[in-house]
Amino acid sequence: MSAAGSLVVDGLTVRFRLPRAEAEVRAVSDVSFSLAAGECLALVGESGCGKSVMAAALLGLLPANAWIGGRATLIDDDDAELELVGAAEGVLAREVRGRRIGLVPQSPAAHLTPVRTVRSQLEETVRELLRSERAQVRTIAEGVAERAAYPVDHLDRYPHELSGGLAQRAAVALALVGDPWLIVADEPTTGLDRALVERTADELRRLADAGHAVLLVTHDLAAAERIADRVAVMYAGRIVEVAPAAVFFGDGPRHPYARGLLAALPEREFVPIPGMPPELTALPQGCVFAARCGSASTECTKLPVLVDGVACHHPEGVGCG
Repeated sequence: MSAAGSLVVDGLTVRFRLPRAEAEVRAVSDVSFSLAAGECLALVGESGCGKSVMAAALLGLLPANAWIGGRATLIDDDDAELELVGAAEGVLAREVRGRRIGLVPQSPAAHLTPVRTVRSQLEETVRELLRSERAQVRTIAEGVAERAAYPVDHLDRYPHELSGGLAQRAAVALALVGDPWLIVADEPTTGLDRALVERTADELRRLADAGHAVLLVTHDLAAAERIADRVAVMYAGRIVEVAPAAVFFGDGPRHPYARGLLAALPEREFVPIPGMPPELTALPQGCVFAARCGSASTECTKLPVLVDGVACHHPEGVGCG
C-alpha cells in the first residue's frame, strides 16, 4: 500500500456564489477534523447538510462558482505535507486523485462508462495511474478486483449487466487501483438492500483494517455503526459533534441534533426531528439548530464552538447545539 499518513482538516469553508443574487450558499462552515491510516471516520447528517460538498472539496471537484477557505493537509510518514486547498489542478490530477485519495462515488453505476466493460475501465485506470507494462495490466486489474471482492469472472460485463452490489464493488476496485491511503466513500450504500449495505460496509471496514484511512460520507447510521471508529455529525454545514463510535451508538451522543438522528431510526424510537433545516443562504447568527430544539435558550443566539467534541451550549440533550 502507498505510504500511510494522516489528513488534517482545519477550518474548511465552502461558499457558492449565486448568479444575479446577493446571497451565497454557505455549504460548509469552519469544519475541522483529523483522520489517520487504519481508521474509519463516518461523516453523518441529513441530506443537504454539506457532507458531499466537503468530500468534493478535498478532491478539488467543486464547480467554478465555489470559493473554498481553510486548510486540508495530507501528511505522509516522513512529515511531508501536501496542501489540498488551493492546489493547482495539475497537482490534484497527478498526485492526489486516484493516488493519494480514491473516491467511491455516489451512484457508482452512473459513474461507470456504459459502453465499456468493467475490465476495460479497470485496465485503462491501471495504465493511467501505474504506467504498467502491457503484460502486467491484466494481472494488476484482476488483483484489484479481487481486493474489492469483485468476481473476476464478471469483469467482462458491462455496467448495465451489474447488480447494485456489483456496481458498488466495481467502483471500489477503480478507487483502489492507485493504492491510495485515503478512501472517500460518498453515500456508498444508497439504493442497496440491507444485505448489500452490510456487505459494502464490511468491505470498507476491511480496507481500513488493511491500513487505509476511510472517510465514509453517509446518512445511513446503521452502516456507520457497523464499521466506523469515530462519528462526526454535520448540521447545516457545521460539525456539531465528534465522538468515538462505541460511545455515540452506546451511551449516546451529547448534541440534541445527533440524539434526534438516532431517535428517528426505526429500531429505536422512530420519532422524527421536528421542523426543517435552515436554508444555507439564510443561516441564523447563533446556533443553527436552535429553531428545531425544544430546549433552546437565549444563550443559543450565540454561535457555539466545538469543545470536548460537541458544539452545544447545553450538551447531553439539555439544550440546543
